[in-house]
Amino acid sequence: MPSTFLKALSPLVRIMPEVKAPDREVSFREKVVWTLVVLIIFLVMSHMPLYGVDKTAGTDYLWAMRVILASTRGTLMELGIGPIVTAGLVMQLLSGSKIIDVDFSDPEDRALFTGGQKVLALLMTTFQAIAYIVGRAYGDLTPEQQVFVFIQLLAAGVIVILMDELIQKGWGLGSGVSLFIMTNVAGRVMWNSLNMLELETTAPDGYANPSTRLPKGIVAAMVVNLLRFFGIGTDAGPAVDLAWLMFRNGHDPSIFALTVTFGIFFSVLWMESVRVEVPLQYAKYRGMKARYPIKLLYTSNIPVILAQALYANILFFGQIIQTQWNPDKTNPFLNIIGTFHQEEGSTRMIADGGLARYITPPQGLLVFQEADGWLHVIIYAVLMILLCWGFSVIWVDISGIAPRDVARQLLNSGYIVPGFRRSERVLEKLLDRYIPVVAGLGGFLIGILAAVADILGALASGTGILLMVSIIKQYYETIAKEQLAEMGGEGVAGLLGIL
Repeated sequence: MPSTFLKALSPLVRIMPEVKAPDREVSFREKVVWTLVVLIIFLVMSHMPLYGVDKTAGTDYLWAMRVILASTRGTLMELGIGPIVTAGLVMQLLSGSKIIDVDFSDPEDRALFTGGQKVLALLMTTFQAIAYIVGRAYGDLTPEQQVFVFIQLLAAGVIVILMDELIQKGWGLGSGVSLFIMTNVAGRVMWNSLNMLELETTAPDGYANPSTRLPKGIVAAMVVNLLRFFGIGTDAGPAVDLAWLMFRNGHDPSIFALTVTFGIFFSVLWMESVRVEVPLQYAKYRGMKARYPIKLLYTSNIPVILAQALYANILFFGQIIQTQWNPDKTNPFLNIIGTFHQEEGSTRMIADGGLARYITPPQGLLVFQEADGWLHVIIYAVLMILLCWGFSVIWVDISGIAPRDVARQLLNSGYIVPGFRRSERVLEKLLDRYIPVVAGLGGFLIGILAAVADILGALASGTGILLMVSIIKQYYETIAKEQLAEMGGEGVAGLLGIL
């Protein structure tokens, strides 16, 4: 039976706007079209400014997490995927701690859980929109402006929720959350690589003419510097030593950041390729064999997304709390959550104390120049690793990939394990030897990689690069499976349905 909490949400679930699941087989080409439509809508919303606000005024509460949350300051995507991921985080914690009792083997319970998560995402959108307005994210607004901004943020949030649901229900490829993150991070990487519109913040010592600084984009800077070395171009200025481009001023994209980006890229690809394979045999045709891969990253990038969502919410509400109830930083209890100061000449609030200080992603190697740099790095890394491990273990149970779910799906698809009798309980015990261990180890390792990526620094964001590469790999596998399923028979389609 559904828990009291889910029963309380059920009336809201029934009146929520909903995308119907397809009642027919959706072709690969149609899925591609719907995915592209959703992507175009997301890009339009990311560049459509909120009407009636000045994005240069007020406070940018989410600046440290915008890459991960697919959020863009001052646009309809101001809140990004934050409400969706936060709702998933809350529901996962409630389920994992047994505060709400859900039988995920029961389709009715699982559907109610998913619907409740969507309702909670809408409530989080409403709450965060109100918090933005109350917290003067865009400065002082008139009552009419506040209402209008709220309507825009709420409408945009509903559209994002429905777009994610449309893709997840089988009309598109992958998931909307992953698609938005990948697009946002990829765009930021391209910008930090090829940006020729802005010049680097400071010039190296001894630079003859600071007015001819190199472009901020590291690839563009390397090309321009090479041209200057050979004396190509008018008023080109002198070429700088390669050592300057290696680290630059610590803020602008550098060769080191580019190297770290490639390091993360290949590390994720390697981790994605490590797997334990369980031999299978198709029951109807004994000669037809296959393997069920239990990947090292069994829960994929979900643990990292949830950990970053938790960090983003602590930072967001920490800033709201200080702005509204602790502006003088005199409340010792509220100071534990975090203290902040306004960055000079910017709308950013920088964490300088409390928990918020140590969960703010380190901005590259410059963190070691700070007085508490090592403490910041250690606390950030330990928390990230533990959270990724914990979320990975919990996610297995609530997302339909636990041993009991996989065993049932394999048997329903007509597959058995050679040497074992055709029994769901026997197969579940076999899978239980591998799946929990692999999922926990994968979450632990992905947490280490995410922490290292953020500490070393990368183009856009260390964690963002990790997520982008992982999502691209997932899309590659999804596309391959879709094409193979269209060409294969019953057995191939059944196995691909659970991989």
